[in-house]
Amino acid sequence: MLDRVLMIPAGNPPHKNNVARTPYPHRYRMVELACEPHAQLLPSRLEEGSHTTYSIDTIERIPLAYDDELYFIIGADAFAEIGTWKRWREVLEKVVFIVVSRPGHEYAVPEGASVLRLDHLALDVSSTAIRNSIEQGEKPEGLPTAVWKYIEEHNLYR
Repeated sequence: MLDRVLMIPAGNPPHKNNVARTPYPHRYRMVELACEPHAQLLPSRLEEGSHTTYSIDTIERIPLAYDDELYFIIGADAFAEIGTWKRWREVLEKVVFIVVSRPGHEYAVPEGASVLRLDHLALDVSSTAIRNSIEQGEKPEGLPTAVWKYIEEHNLYR
């Protein structure tokens, strides 16, 4: 069981340079709203700013208490691309990955990686699918009501 989970909205990842994104303050507020009912979920601004953000830089900014292990929760589709990340071998050394299965997404575990597989979840959801539902005026299944209200109030993803 994890004592706490940092929920870090992506800042400016290099693989999304040409993608229009909702401004960071809105994305951060939605994370805050989603985390409110869950004391162990902690919103974090570690990637806030205009600079390009890389996972290794974010990982190195997370302070560890004593002998805590650092876990990185990631979807299988994103983990399959780990070899393209900046300093990816160092990322493998610094974290234990919790990889959530996604239907249709296979992945290999690189040598030296510590991986806990969550194959029984098999979440068939993506941020693109969520945004597409919202664009069509539909509340995506599982989206917290507080987040849905915020999206509607600020006319996001339309």
